[in-house]
Amino acid sequence: MRLRVSKVYGAELSLSAPTDISSKSESENQTQSRAAQTLNPDPQLRNLATQITPKGNLSNWQHRFENRTKIFGIHPEAKMSKPLRESAEIGLRQEDAMGQHDGTTNKGDGENQIIQPSNDEAATNIMSVAPATQVSTAKITSENTSVTGLDRNENEKRSVTSPGNFTRTITGWKWFIIVFAILSSTFLFALDNTIVADIQPVIVVELNCISKISWISSTLLIAAAATNLIWGKIFGQFEAKWTYILCVLLFEIGSAICGAAQNIETMIIGRAICGFGGSGMYVGVMTLLAANTTIKERPLYIGSTGLTWGLGTVLGPIVGGAFSVSSAGWRWSFYINLCVGAVCAPIYFFFIPRSDPRPGVKLLDRARQMDYMGTILTAGAFMSGVMAISFGGIQYEWSSPEIITMFVTSGVLFILLGVQQVYIIFTTLEQRIFPVEFFKSRTMLSIFCCTAAGGAIIFVPIYMIPLFFQFAHNDTALESGVRLLPFIFVLVIGICFNGALLSIYGLYMPWFTAGGAFCIVGSALMYTITRSSSVGAVYIYTAILGWGCGIFCQSGFSISQAIVEPNIVPVAVGFITCAQITGATIALSIANSIFINKTKNALFSILPEAPKDQIEAAISGSGSSFVRSLSIDLQEKVLEAIVKANSTAYILTIVAGAVVIIVSLGMKRERLFIAPA
Repeated sequence: MRLRVSKVYGAELSLSAPTDISSKSESENQTQSRAAQTLNPDPQLRNLATQITPKGNLSNWQHRFENRTKIFGIHPEAKMSKPLRESAEIGLRQEDAMGQHDGTTNKGDGENQIIQPSNDEAATNIMSVAPATQVSTAKITSENTSVTGLDRNENEKRSVTSPGNFTRTITGWKWFIIVFAILSSTFLFALDNTIVADIQPVIVVELNCISKISWISSTLLIAAAATNLIWGKIFGQFEAKWTYILCVLLFEIGSAICGAAQNIETMIIGRAICGFGGSGMYVGVMTLLAANTTIKERPLYIGSTGLTWGLGTVLGPIVGGAFSVSSAGWRWSFYINLCVGAVCAPIYFFFIPRSDPRPGVKLLDRARQMDYMGTILTAGAFMSGVMAISFGGIQYEWSSPEIITMFVTSGVLFILLGVQQVYIIFTTLEQRIFPVEFFKSRTMLSIFCCTAAGGAIIFVPIYMIPLFFQFAHNDTALESGVRLLPFIFVLVIGICFNGALLSIYGLYMPWFTAGGAFCIVGSALMYTITRSSSVGAVYIYTAILGWGCGIFCQSGFSISQAIVEPNIVPVAVGFITCAQITGATIALSIANSIFINKTKNALFSILPEAPKDQIEAAISGSGSSFVRSLSIDLQEKVLEAIVKANSTAYILTIVAGAVVIIVSLGMKRERLFIAPA
């Protein structure tokens, strides 16, 4: 017997009913109907459950419906909106149709395991369950909605045998060169983040742009922070390989523009394109690694991204400083990206496996399903907010109309974004750009906060340590870059150590608590340094800080990928990348503002007659001749004031370390990445 249910919550369902349904007695039907009423008071849902639920399976269907609705924070007996009810029911029909639930309990996560609905077009072909394992074709036509992949019970251990895991088939030398090639883009992005740290004075002199010096370092991070959520959604819609190659191409174009820049405006445009493409590369690396590794080995490979990021970060100032004093010139600090990209290009095209999140869906249909309103609001809110923090007190006074306008614009856009995402305006539940549902997960919210704090703890020392040695010890750009090695070396060791042990033991909470404590100790020690502090002491302090940050800063990527379904991993990666880059961007902007404003105020009090442009040149490092022209007494006072302002920036990392400890105490004491006993 075949039943047809029409227009149930906007859906049409055609399915095969069990062969014994016609033979059921009237009393059996009444019993099942009464059971449906008891289990669910919603008349429409009760009617649907009675019709599509196989005999003896009503309790299981209801239990799974409750689990699915709870992820929205809504009690199943409460009145739900039509899209939420549809999402829950469509997912259950798909599970029954694919044989995921037959009245028994699955292995692994059991009845808490929810299969993410397909992202295909509105008309989605699925299979329905027929008696004696006979399968017939059914079609559901509905609004294209979905539910979050945060479907596992967070109080239980996750299993490495959960759906979506697989055995990696690419091995040997081919796998090695694939990993090498995609990690090279992480290296280049990190290199570009810090390569300007030591060549800013040279660029300022050649391009005559002292008033816009803050744009050189801030533009890349502003563009990256504004677009990583966007890239997360793009990688969730389009094929990962070609999207990643597009990001690499954008990054290389931006590098070429920076290298050829003849004025500061061209440099700013190039840095913005680098940030846009680099953010996509970073999300792409995480997505490709997630798509081609098992859940157990993933922490090791995520740790390797930290290794390459650390190498790029520490080599950035060194490479930039080396080029600035060589005959090649500072422009090759950007052209070097083109060389590395050219070497890896054949590997990108011919060796990286294809990974399509939505096979069979046309490109135009995928493009239509992007959240363009959310994209515009996200980019505008992040850009205006970060620009206000970056330029306040440096290029413009904090009370200036420009800064106030940027802050107000950012606040208004964030409010509009929140309303648009929560109430699903000009988008759908599935397509909205910001993963609002992640904030209902204690684990995701915790690692978001800790990853943002980790980004702050990494970037503040990377910029402040070279400045300290340039002013306190009169180091060159190259020498001050080398001084970063103790911090970065220990940071990288911590990242690798965390990745290796996390995949073995799975318990992640203690790493954050211990890491935050080390960060507070190291930052407090750096806050106490003076111009007379020994080099060895500074090395030890920075090593403590690097170790503390290293043992937790990258683990958020592995954890987030372990608790979501495979098809929304790119969204989770974009979410955590947003935390890391936003934390770094905001902290670096505040640190620069603190350093420049405190130094400027101190120097004006020491040298009240000095011209403003000479004071600004001295702070930027391009006016060292002016400092040397002062008397010994004044030189000491000026340099001590600059070093004091430098150490004040570590208040930010002290606060960030405290945030990590506090948030970690609220994390679940659970184990990931390990098979259940």
